[in-house]
Amino acid sequence: MEDFSPSDLKAILHSKRANLFYLEYCRVMQKDGRVLYLTEATKENLYFNIPIANTTVILLGNGTSITQAAMRMLAQAGVLVGFCGGGATPLYMGCEIEWMTPQNEYRPTEYLQGWMGFWFDDEKRLDAAKQFQQARIAFLKQVWQKDRDLKSEGFNFDDKAIQTALDTFFTRTDKANSSQELLLTEAQLTKVLYKYAANATDSEDFKRQHKSSKKVDIGKANDFLNHGNYLAYGLGACTLWVLGIPHSFAVLHGKTRKGGCVFDVADLIKDALVLPWAFICAKENATEQEFRQQILQAFTDHKALDYMFDQVKQVTLQEFSEEQIAAIENDQQGDAL
Repeated sequence: MEDFSPSDLKAILHSKRANLFYLEYCRVMQKDGRVLYLTEATKENLYFNIPIANTTVILLGNGTSITQAAMRMLAQAGVLVGFCGGGATPLYMGCEIEWMTPQNEYRPTEYLQGWMGFWFDDEKRLDAAKQFQQARIAFLKQVWQKDRDLKSEGFNFDDKAIQTALDTFFTRTDKANSSQELLLTEAQLTKVLYKYAANATDSEDFKRQHKSSKKVDIGKANDFLNHGNYLAYGLGACTLWVLGIPHSFAVLHGKTRKGGCVFDVADLIKDALVLPWAFICAKENATEQEFRQQILQAFTDHKALDYMFDQVKQVTLQEFSEEQIAAIENDQQGDAL
């Protein structure tokens, strides 16, 4: 196989890529210039192609292995790889969000420089965290007002309970003087959203639990929330890697998690998409695969990855001049060509 430049597989921008894979009980390998995964059937082995040029993230679950040649091609295509447990949770790297990120010394530097320009200032970092929280609600409003399927399941953004909770959320967010106050405000809103979703799907006995085990059945809604959140973390990690921003430089979650910035970015879409569909699919007794297909389709339909890129870039470049932003956009267009 002939070697190729990483740019050969980056014709599709990461923000426009459609695929996020979770694989289990298979072997990922390179064959004839393609990345395939091999499964064992009763009478023969089956090969399936992975369209790496149109893929953002691959999660490798139980019973998987990957060859060095396959990792080289995935790295050249800019695909993030993570090892995880069954059902895409948890990610294995202790208790932190870590990814096997492709090595590319030619990623953009201006976004990291912009991020560092405000990150060391406590007040500016808090302002950035507030912007992310505002953007999170804006996406929730955008999705819940537009999505007919969610409306038919009883998820109404204009519901009095939601609006009352948001009034409190906005007031406390504006007055917050620390990231801990923002985290507490976030937790209170999420609790209201859980209750609202549970009522809408007749799951009044729901109680949020993050860790499942063979001894404890935490219910499908909890399992689907965990599963969907890790898929969102994959998109968040991809966004930060493409823009060259290290996962440790969080604006909100950084004091408790090394990969806290991934949580910050993933939170932009979790409440709007993962939360309602986890409850809906649990009510319908869907399988993990059916839930995964539904949530990935929702990510695509509502352009979740695009939204992540737009919001991170907006926060990063907010102190840049119009001339600097124009220069950055010109460089990006040249790279795309």
